[in-house]
Parts: sequence; structure tokens; C-alpha cells
Amino acid sequence: MSKNASRKFAAYPRLNPLGVGRNISAADLIDQTFLAYNGGRLREAAKLLAEKMLPRDGYVGMSLTGALTPAGLGKSCLIPLMKAGFVDWIVSTGANLYHDLHYGLDMKLYAGSPFLNDVDLHRDGVIRIYDILFDYNVLLDTDAFVREVIRGPEFQRTMGTDEFHALLGKYVYERGRKLGLKDSSILASAYECGIPIFTSSPGDSSIGMNIAAMAMRDSLLLLDVNRDVNQTAGIVYEAKSTDHKSSVFILGGGSPKNFMLQTEPQIQEVMGIAEKGHDYFLQCTDARPDTGGLSGATPAEAVSWGKVDPETLPDCVVAYVDSTIALPLLTAYCLSRVKPRKLKRLNNRRDEIYDRIRDQYLKVGTVTKIKTSRKIAKRASSAGL
Repeated sequence: MSKNASRKFAAYPRLNPLGVGRNISAADLIDQTFLAYNGGRLREAAKLLAEKMLPRDGYVGMSLTGALTPAGLGKSCLIPLMKAGFVDWIVSTGANLYHDLHYGLDMKLYAGSPFLNDVDLHRDGVIRIYDILFDYNVLLDTDAFVREVIRGPEFQRTMGTDEFHALLGKYVYERGRKLGLKDSSILASAYECGIPIFTSSPGDSSIGMNIAAMAMRDSLLLLDVNRDVNQTAGIVYEAKSTDHKSSVFILGGGSPKNFMLQTEPQIQEVMGIAEKGHDYFLQCTDARPDTGGLSGATPAEAVSWGKVDPETLPDCVVAYVDSTIALPLLTAYCLSRVKPRKLKRLNNRRDEIYDRIRDQYLKVGTVTKIKTSRKIAKRASSAGL
């Protein structure tokens, strides 16, 4: 190759992979053979996680959509990531947390087929989630557990979903200990590790349905979505104001994706606090951007909303890969390439984090009022009023 040609390609590594060996690790497989197309994007995602999001004690928020926990990805991937200190806070659909309870209560789910006759399944009392099967009584027994737990006196008040999930996780953790289970539930592990878990749509799941039903029996439990909006913004502000990086690791899309990303517009646009956006954005999704839906919206589009720092946009990655494929590979990569981190235990500082952003918001609001009053007075003086 001529010197001129070498200069043209100086910024790009040569595609010349080794043959796949019999005993290659998942991490080496990604590094050595995931070189192009969505394989290449997944390799970029793995390196973004390992080399930029996790180092220097950066804050990593994870959003969960799609039926991940019924498929066992809570036990196989999410809990190992949480225990290693690689996930600091979570926004999840309520459904993922509800089905997580099945594992935490040692209920049985089975690997089935997507091609079964659903009329026959319904007749036999079998529930199907694509190719996952379980008995209808699993739902009834999980519902009964939730209702029994939330009857307790500590639940008879208004609270954010993070506090609610921590309390619920405590009971799942204790039940797991009695059953001899270990690392079976993300709710229990989040309680154990002090990791906040939020739900962006509390009423949109069987957990929310049971809370609603108990409200008709004079339960005083009320989930405070205002607290959730401000608490999540507080976590991001805590990261950025203490000179840490704030990263989002998005599995799927939907409401949890937006709820996690809207923390920056809440800080900048609504509260008026100077900020630049999340530092790193990683998404694994099958959603297309051209339909206009939030699930497929790119990090470049997020920059226009102030959700992502424009200076770090070249480091943002979208891998168009099913999460059930991407998450085990990324988990194996991170556990192989990155040392465990000290747990931040953000749940233990819930009120401190909330008070800090509230105080900053009130401070900014006071300064804004003074500036506005001076402008009005100046205009009135100029008008001879």
C-alpha cells in the first residue's frame, strides 16, 4: 500500500480477524470478531461501557423495557451487574419488576414455544409470554404476596417508587433467605445493594393494579410521581455537580428510556440549573428512528433536547440488537474487563440527594425573580411610570 493510501486509512483499524477458537471467551469474541455492522456497534457498546462509562466512579443509570425478567435475565445478567457496582440506579417497567417477583418467591417458569395453541393454554390455566410458560396460579400467588406486604404499617403513606421498591425488596429479600435462595430477584438485590429502582408508569403493571385494588380497602399507600421526577433529576445532578460522569444504559426504549433521559431537561429547562446533558448514551434496541417514536430516537436527536452533552455525542452508541442477545454479551464483557466498583448505595442518601437539588432550584428561582423584578422596574422607569 502506498504512503498516501496509508494516510487515508490511518484512523481506521484493518479488518483482519483471527479465526474463532474452541475456547474463546465472550469478551475476546466481541473484541476480535464483532468488527462490522451491528456486531461492530455492540463491540463499540462494550468498549464504551468498560472504558468510559464505568471508570472514575461514573454514575450509570439503566432503563429496562421488554419482558427481560421473565426470560431469566434478571438472575443471569442484571443481578451480577448490580452486585459488581456497574449499575447505580434503574428505571424499569412495572411488569419487569412484577415478573421478577416470581423468581424471588421461587415460583416456576418454563421454556416453551411461541407456536403453541393459546386457546388450549387458556383452557389449561397456562400463561404464555412468547416462548415462556407458567401456571396461572403464579400470578395469583404473586398478587397475594404483594397485597399482604403492602398492608404493613410502613406502607401506609405517600412515597416515591424508589422507596416503595426498596421496602418491597426488603420483604422479597427476607422471603428468599427463608427459602434458601441467593441472588434470585433484582428487587431483593437492589434492596441489598442500596440501588434505587423507579417505575415511570406506576399504574401500568400488576404491582400497580394490586396497589389500586388495596386503595379500595382503605390502604393509604400512594406513589408520588412528582417525587420520582425530582429524585431522578437529583441523582443526575448529584453526579454532575460532584464532577462525575452521568451515563445512561438503555435496554429497549419506551417510557423508562424517556424518564431516564428527561432528567437533564428537568434540571436545565424546568429548574433553570445550568447543565450540559448526560455524558454517555448506550442503547440496545430494535426500534427504528424514522417512525418518530421515542424508542427509536437517536442520541443525536436527544442532543437537541439537552438530554445528551453534544461534546460527547461521538462516544454515544446505538446497537440494533435484541436485548436478550446483547445483555448477556455485555455483562460477560464488563465482568471480564472491569474490576468491581464500590457500591454507591444511593438509596441510603435519598433525602440528601433530593434536598440538594431542591435547594439549588430554590436558589436559582430566587435569583431569577430578582433579575425579573429589576427588568420590570427598569422598563417602568423608562416608560415614565
